[in-house]
Amino acid sequence: MATMTDDPEPILRSLFDAALAAVSAARCVPPHLPPAPKGRTVVVGAGKAAAAMAQAVEAHWPGSVGGAVVVPYGHGVPCAGIEVIEAAHPVPDDAGAGAARRMLDLVSGLGRDDLVLALISGGGSALLALPAPAITLADKQAVTRALLRSGAPIAAINTVRKHLSAIKGGRLALAAHPARVVTLVISDVPGDDPATVASGPTLADATTLAEARAVLARYAIDLPPAVARHLADAETPKPGDSAFAGDVTRIVARAADALDAAAAAAKARGLGVTLLGDAVEGEARTAAAEHARLALARAAADPGGHVILSGGETTVTIAGGAGSGGRNSEYLLALGLALNGAARISALACDSDGIDGASTAAGALLRPDSLARARALGLDARAMLAAHESAALFAALGDAVVTGPTRTNVNDFRCLLIAAGDGQRLDL
Repeated sequence: MATMTDDPEPILRSLFDAALAAVSAARCVPPHLPPAPKGRTVVVGAGKAAAAMAQAVEAHWPGSVGGAVVVPYGHGVPCAGIEVIEAAHPVPDDAGAGAARRMLDLVSGLGRDDLVLALISGGGSALLALPAPAITLADKQAVTRALLRSGAPIAAINTVRKHLSAIKGGRLALAAHPARVVTLVISDVPGDDPATVASGPTLADATTLAEARAVLARYAIDLPPAVARHLADAETPKPGDSAFAGDVTRIVARAADALDAAAAAAKARGLGVTLLGDAVEGEARTAAAEHARLALARAAADPGGHVILSGGETTVTIAGGAGSGGRNSEYLLALGLALNGAARISALACDSDGIDGASTAAGALLRPDSLARARALGLDARAMLAAHESAALFAALGDAVVTGPTRTNVNDFRCLLIAAGDGQRLDL
């Protein structure tokens, strides 16, 4: 049994664990595998979950299978016949460009009886880093860095990435034609548009060159001259192109699945549940202020135990400097300041891939006494929030959540726990 005086960490961590288990590649990939074709099967893939997805394919595929997938450094797992390439994320490097060339080579020359099985998850946009002709990797790196610092939402960033790429925005599927392409997606984007995940290398692109230029103008991105020239006339393949006829796309896991699993685990503990949805966007600090108001109102109105769950991807706009804090630790620190030590409210916010921003943690845990303990250590929470050093604050408190790479990715997981009060108790 637990009361408002007990440690909130076991409950919060157990709900996060339930969420991750529900969207693991081992659980979600096998039920969606297509039948083996008459001809060859070539596996390609990109993203933080791609190696784990490839491993799940090998464990359940009838016969041998080969191909290549690319994951961030440290996200690989052993595979028997599928090559696992590691590359940089979120700013691309030469290894990512090499991986993209490797996949284009693998799918070229296939016939109608062949199958390309594409394993796509979040992070693939940076990992498939093959610039369009006349654009250098350095040009693409510069644009990527500027967009990541601008506060632009991921869908807007990926609109630009598609139009600067030789493989994304459906171009990998064009290279595989006339082979059939089946794409399995672990979605990390609000709204679960599969063409946005990893910038849709195997899906026709509904975004336009004009929209890409508008994103760059809206966020005042300073473009290298070669990029500006390329964006004058470089459209992506569009829906209705006959090369995509017969291709199949299946979303095998998404943020809603993770939240539903956490909600079920919370209810099993006797907790009430409020789901705010899986598509929360906007500035992390703004979301934190809104969620603090909801939690305070719930605590004032109801003495029972309760959780408030949400997913999606908030943003952090960095005006200057760097900072170690990602959007989840920044959300938590802003939440703590808004809650101002409210006695019954704790929270956990983590990136489901295990890496939050530039830190080595997945996120952090906020306790009612977090700000008081920070002051006792001589830490100025407001100043550290302004400097985007939220991860450093939670690390100093011993409240960073460190999971290492989870090898899945359905974006952020946030859980506010309102402990039972006034004699109420909940089951552990």
